[in-house]
Amino acid sequence: MEISKIIIGIEVHIELKTLSKMFCPCDNDHFGKEPNTQTCPVCLGLPGALPVPNKKAIQDVILFGLSVGSEIPWYSRFDRKNYYYPDLPKGYQISQYQNPLTINGKLTLDNGKIINITRAHLEEDTAKLLHETIDQEEVTLIDFNRSGVPLMEIVTEPEINCSDEAKQYLEKIRQLVRYLNISDADMEKGSMRCEPNVNLEIKDEGKIFYTPIVELKNINSFRFAKKAIDYEIKRQFEEFQEKRIEKSKGNKQTRGWNESKGKTVPQREKEEANDYRYFPEPDIPPIEWKDEDILNYESRIMNHELPWNKKKRFIDQYGLSDYQAKILTEEKEVADYYEETVRVRDIGDIRGVEIANIIINKKAPDNLSPEQLIEWILSNKVVSKTSDEDIVKLIDKLLLEHPEVVESYKKGKVQALGMVVGLVKKETGAIVSIEKISQRIK
Repeated sequence: MEISKIIIGIEVHIELKTLSKMFCPCDNDHFGKEPNTQTCPVCLGLPGALPVPNKKAIQDVILFGLSVGSEIPWYSRFDRKNYYYPDLPKGYQISQYQNPLTINGKLTLDNGKIINITRAHLEEDTAKLLHETIDQEEVTLIDFNRSGVPLMEIVTEPEINCSDEAKQYLEKIRQLVRYLNISDADMEKGSMRCEPNVNLEIKDEGKIFYTPIVELKNINSFRFAKKAIDYEIKRQFEEFQEKRIEKSKGNKQTRGWNESKGKTVPQREKEEANDYRYFPEPDIPPIEWKDEDILNYESRIMNHELPWNKKKRFIDQYGLSDYQAKILTEEKEVADYYEETVRVRDIGDIRGVEIANIIINKKAPDNLSPEQLIEWILSNKVVSKTSDEDIVKLIDKLLLEHPEVVESYKKGKVQALGMVVGLVKKETGAIVSIEKISQRIK
């Protein structure tokens, strides 16, 4: 018996950075605010309160969809997703089901693998449950400040096949929405949450079996997502070996990740779509796009340079390596800072590659303006008289003398090589890149 395929699809929920909530004028900036101070009859679900869609939130989802090559259907509508839970005061959630805002997108991983995005749709966030102990009694409190916040849900096809691919996909989604400036996607604050759906294809004596799908709920860390997926793969395989329970209609389960125990824990059996009794939201008219509307959105997305396009341009325009361009473009603010520094440099004295190395290796003091960084580089610039061949020999010598640095690098701590950068500069005056040092590690 062996695992012949790991099958992972991911749902990502991202709070959009609008001024007001999805269907009411309440302030959308809810994090850290006093509980239940940013509410109104609409987001509290009081009888007779009517929702009015947030135009900016709709535009943000359209922009995201176009950035991943999605189709924008001419017709879209909101639906009621019916279920009772304490954090959902109306007893239903306004979401989208049959007619989402965008469909059929794709995102490419670094290895060239394409992950197809089924849809990106818009819905309202729920309230937040707070589990507290008051007077030695365990209670659950509800903060409705988050209720009604605009939430974009992005759903992939089940085409991800390992936890590393899942982690990279999530990192790229966060990078993209930050570049588009539609969300801070801060996982620590809960403005980006992910729910991997995991099951296994198992081969046993020439036959293929599929384990029940498990949805891992509301994970708010890339590291936790990877650990939860890896644990779930192991758990499902061992469970199948023991019980041989196969995937069937109605046996999907949700589980949560318990970091302190290092394991996933069961929460509830997962409802099927028909259990939610979706039907069109009667208080919100359908959205019907005209050709000129879509052309207008397409022209707007052209004004946004996407991170992977910026990375390629940095390589072509500034002669950076793939590694340098990847590090510099991870955050838009860093990429903009690098490019502004290159723009104000004295081209005859400082190369773009040199500026990249100094920013990546964090050799300059913090909070320098681009002009100040150039001045700092010039004031610290030492002309090295050491040949490239001797520098390579020195790098090899330092790596042998500091095996702990090599060990840290092999564990994924790339910045550990910064110590070697410093020692080379101290001894020769030359500034070498981390990438050049990494090439000498066998």
